Amino acid sequence: MLSYQHAYHAGNFADVHKHLTLFAVTRHLRRKTAPVTYVDTHAGRGLYPLSAKESQKLQEYRQGAERLWQARMALAAEPLIGDWLSLLAEAQLTASEGASPTLDCYPGSPWWLTRQLRATDRLMLFELHPGEHEHLVGQHLPKNVQRIHGDGLKCLLQRLPVATPRLCVLIDPSYERKTEYAEVAETVLSAMRKARHGVMLVWYPLLPAGRHSELLEGLSSGGLRKIWRSELTLRETSSEEQGMYGSGMLVVNPPWGLEEQLVAAMKRIEPLLGPEARHRGEWWVEE
Repeated sequence: MLSYQHAYHAGNFADVHKHLTLFAVTRHLRRKTAPVTYVDTHAGRGLYPLSAKESQKLQEYRQGAERLWQARMALAAEPLIGDWLSLLAEAQLTASEGASPTLDCYPGSPWWLTRQLRATDRLMLFELHPGEHEHLVGQHLPKNVQRIHGDGLKCLLQRLPVATPRLCVLIDPSYERKTEYAEVAETVLSAMRKARHGVMLVWYPLLPAGRHSELLEGLSSGGLRKIWRSELTLRETSSEEQGMYGSGMLVVNPPWGLEEQLVAAMKRIEPLLGPEARHRGEWWVEE
């Protein structure tokens, strides 16, 4: 199926969770000079105007990025969130060609990754949806960025190992198909056999059906070690409810100190997302 388009959900609370985690990881990786190859297996469009009809239909950004944007002055001194919001402001200036910043657009993972890219690094962006890939091709990106129209999970395995000493992969499917949870687990296990020191980030939705357990159990039973789990929930849920109630992130081989930074940042974000919002960070599989 290729019906999913992220424009309908751009800037929602899950994007905040995912991209803040991604930003924290890439910032840690930049502390060392050794080049990194970044891979985004489900890149999407790269930049999402929030005035577009897709974003306006659900307006999910109002319960996500907009909450942080409105509190950005109070959050400016926060060590991780403040820097992330500064980059979000930069995206607004870029999109509006220098006008005073308002939250007019939300940048997808290709933008966040490109913004951290150094001249010696490499970035591969995969997108299977032809319409989404066409939008991505229209973005102005540096020369060390490749845009590939193809299945990101399959293409990742075909391109491993990479030429650079370090690797960082973001796997962020739509999970339109029930089988994707198992496919992601199998891909991560195969990829880590080819690049055992790589850093892997995997996003998954928290839905009442609880299918994400297949992904979690697949990784733990596959013998993979050193997996940190972060889950941000908006509310408690029951099997009778529908819709995503939370966002999950797995980080395989997290950089040292990442967990403490993210836990502190998410605790600061919790009250902005609602009275029932909660974050939990823990080792899913220890070293």
